Amino acid sequence: MNAVDAAGLGIGDEYPPRIMGVLNVSEESPYDPSVFDDAGDAARYVDEELIGEGADIVDIGLESANKRFDVLTAAQELDRLHTALETIERVSGDAIFSIETRYAEVADEALSRGFDMVNDISGFADPEMPTVCADHDVAVVKMASPPDLERPGAVEETDWAGRKSPEWASQADYVDQVFEALKQNGLTDKTIIDPAFGGWSEAQTLEGDRETFRRLREFRALGRPVLVSINRKNFLGDIAGRETEDRLPVSLAATSMAVERGAHVIRTHDVAETRDAALVGDAFTDRARVVTDEFSVSRLDVRSSRELRAHLEERGIDPEGADDWCSLAIEIDGLDGDDRVRVASIASEYDTAVKHVNTGQLLLVGSTVAISDVSAHLRDANGDLRGLGESFAEMLE
Repeated sequence: MNAVDAAGLGIGDEYPPRIMGVLNVSEESPYDPSVFDDAGDAARYVDEELIGEGADIVDIGLESANKRFDVLTAAQELDRLHTALETIERVSGDAIFSIETRYAEVADEALSRGFDMVNDISGFADPEMPTVCADHDVAVVKMASPPDLERPGAVEETDWAGRKSPEWASQADYVDQVFEALKQNGLTDKTIIDPAFGGWSEAQTLEGDRETFRRLREFRALGRPVLVSINRKNFLGDIAGRETEDRLPVSLAATSMAVERGAHVIRTHDVAETRDAALVGDAFTDRARVVTDEFSVSRLDVRSSRELRAHLEERGIDPEGADDWCSLAIEIDGLDGDDRVRVASIASEYDTAVKHVNTGQLLLVGSTVAISDVSAHLRDANGDLRGLGESFAEMLE
């Protein structure tokens, strides 16, 4: 994992999770508490509600990214930039300032006049954006998006058959498309990746966001820090049956999980609470890495063969044997003595280690392929073992 230096702020595995607070100078933005058109009021909000509550980064948006609104031109964004610039001049607290824009022209102007980094919601659709960020030597958040300035985040509406290949498009699921979108038009040395949670297009679904969250750890294969913007999102509200104003608890629960799964930056409107949740997630995250003067050794943060395949592919290694190399540990509780003996016997036939933990418990340790073979054998058995095999299969999906 490559750490990123964002104007002196370290972002990566060896640093604590960073909190990105949000300020909008766009009158059409839907979240009223963060919207300002007066620089003085905006600066007070930043000092008191963002930096004062623990924000490391302040992300300033010039226009609403909501798909219901027309997209502003670069010239229109530049007309609004003066409010953002006056705001950061008036802020007394210490933070990194990020400009949210899709245009390299706007990014260049903002970086030249006091901003520290860029948040590109269109994922380098402007081909000059990587060059501008590299020339200024700044960190840039790249959100998964098609290469289209007017359709940020519309991953499922991208012609992947034309951009990648018909064969790839026919078998790629939504998370595969997000992963590929992040790779489109390259990455700079200081890129932070954003998997694009939220309703960015009509085709995006709540299940797509849920699956992206489940598989968040896979994005670590790109070797870049990860930003997530999940605060009060619909896919979380849907789980709890809560409207936006009542979604803070589910957002905090997801924040802790996101940090444990690999997120390094959390973008939020609820800074103080999110900071605490992120610190809890970080305290219970275990990633092994040893660094000496001569070398470093890291354990890949993989929990499944799918995650391992992602790491292998990004390293140019044939992922064919990923299933054989990734081990799983499965604990079984509640079997009677005869069934325990039968399961242990079946498992031993498929190169799976069997450990008797205590009365009624078995621990099976083996490759994904071996455990899958055990599952298939159990599904062919009679009685309770068939149900056990079906449970194995469901767990391995």
